[in-house]
Amino acid sequence: MSARADSFDPAKLATIRPALQAFVDRGELAGVVTLVSRGGAVVQADAIGWSDIEAGTPMRSDTLFRIASMTKPVTSVAALMLIEEGRIALTDPISRWVPELAEPRVLRNAAGPLHDTVPARRPITVEDLLTHRSGLAYAFFSEGPLQQAYDSAIGDPAMNRLTPDQWLTALGALPLAYQPGERFHYGHSSDVLGFLIGRVEGRPLRQVLRERIFVPLGMADTDFWLPHDKRGRLASLYAYDDQAGGLGKVEPEMYDAPPAYTPGGGGLISSASDYHRFARMLLGEGALDGVRLLRPQTVRLMRTNRLTEAQRQVPFAGMPLWQTNGFGLGVSIAENPADNPYACGAPGSMTWPGIFGTWWQADPVNDLILIYLIQHQVPVSAGSGATIATGRGAAGRRALPVFQQGVYAALRRPGGR
Repeated sequence: MSARADSFDPAKLATIRPALQAFVDRGELAGVVTLVSRGGAVVQADAIGWSDIEAGTPMRSDTLFRIASMTKPVTSVAALMLIEEGRIALTDPISRWVPELAEPRVLRNAAGPLHDTVPARRPITVEDLLTHRSGLAYAFFSEGPLQQAYDSAIGDPAMNRLTPDQWLTALGALPLAYQPGERFHYGHSSDVLGFLIGRVEGRPLRQVLRERIFVPLGMADTDFWLPHDKRGRLASLYAYDDQAGGLGKVEPEMYDAPPAYTPGGGGLISSASDYHRFARMLLGEGALDGVRLLRPQTVRLMRTNRLTEAQRQVPFAGMPLWQTNGFGLGVSIAENPADNPYACGAPGSMTWPGIFGTWWQADPVNDLILIYLIQHQVPVSAGSGATIATGRGAAGRRALPVFQQGVYAALRRPGGR
């Protein structure tokens, strides 16, 4: 047994699989893929349950998942690479590349009428996009008329037939929910950041990420588009059906060809092993297997909280998330693991989840990576954070803390705890 594997109690690690299997057996969760590594060495990996219940297709270690907002850290790394190269700066107004958002109007009241606006007090900056303080919203995290306006103007955040130029033009016609820099407000900031990256590079975001991140890191299964010959590996998406009293399949529309619209905030499909390589690069302070994407000081900047004390008092989707976590440049940072549904590691651990239940964490103190992938849809709204995080109303989500706590309980002499 390696020294890294020896740092875990094998008997305690072995309890994780049956605990997760119980969620599948009760029909609360279709299936789950997990991966745990320390020092880059995999110490636990499991594929439990079904990637497709109806077809009887079992989960496998190479099953593909819609990772949703786990896309955001990837897009953020691409932006930080451009910052290192001096091609963009955190303080740059985004209007230099996105003139569609050059002169935004701002709602006096985020839930108020769309015509009741004031001019933005300052331009939206690159840093605003990286920290979700641009004032841009998501429809499902908006209230009042703005919610319907988003739905009508730009449609589904994930699946969209608009080109980037068309999408940015439509978005630019909408008012901001808040003044730039005023507060963390989860929304389309990372999508705009992705299209900004494409304009800086002069090529589509999909090509930029492939050439600058995925190929160098060996992430062969990560893309905005799933070719037909890989579709058998994609985990089906499920949601709890109240009428049926169990899981029902949700079938999102899929592209027949690579799309023009590639949302940097949530469009990627990936696997546990691929995302593990991305997380290892971050734990390696920007480098993996001799390939360096970022300087160590840039990664440290990425995982340094940038929210003000006043901004930390504002709930995230109804949850006091920023009481136990900070937010840096595209990632959340754990500060206190106690009663923290979004993070479980030592202070300084990096994470950001996906809306379909996907989750990861890179813990620098313990040199530990945890990856947890499911495909379980829950309703989202401005106040739904507790449901998303803990599974109230979506019981399968309660499996995540079982996994998290099981890993750390098995870790001998954890640091920073």
